[in-house]
Amino acid sequence: MTSDDAQIRWLVLVLKVPADPSRHRVAVWRELRKAGALSLGQGVWAVPDVPAFADGAARAIELTNTGGGQAVTLRASGRSPEDASDFEAMFTAARSADWVEFLADCGAFEQEIAKEIRNEKFTLAELEEEEQSLERLRRWHRDLTARDVFGAPEAREAGERLKVCAAVCEDFAERVFAALHGGQEGRA
Repeated sequence: MTSDDAQIRWLVLVLKVPADPSRHRVAVWRELRKAGALSLGQGVWAVPDVPAFADGAARAIELTNTGGGQAVTLRASGRSPEDASDFEAMFTAARSADWVEFLADCGAFEQEIAKEIRNEKFTLAELEEEEQSLERLRRWHRDLTARDVFGAPEAREAGERLKVCAAVCEDFAERVFAALHGGQEGRA
């Protein structure tokens, strides 16, 4: 493999969306953020040119066109290995920020369950709410993993933390079951 083959190619989106109505610009911006695109400046975004980003880029282009805007898509690579490395570092830094936010939400999830245990709020409604929160964390983890093509350093910790969240939720489920079925163990 030559050094040119080793460089990842990038999809650069140059998007111009009319200011009014603003909902079109906001929709494009949300889609690009959701896809994990890296903002390079006013209306210029980039993602690695790999299948994980194809749908998000296509949706952003479609939203741009729907909003009466213009979209230009370019394939690019760095002019030098340093350029490619710098761009990869910028993209990985953005993924690191995503993982840090994910880890904070895991902490909030664990604190919420700890509070419910302290308050002895062992209800099915509370359990269902916590299970929905855990499922949201799982979906978010899958999405971040798909976008983290270079492997941000926080990714491994996030995977471990998600396992802890699942164990905490399972413990809470057992407490709810015990509270609701008090001396009835053995009967399912």
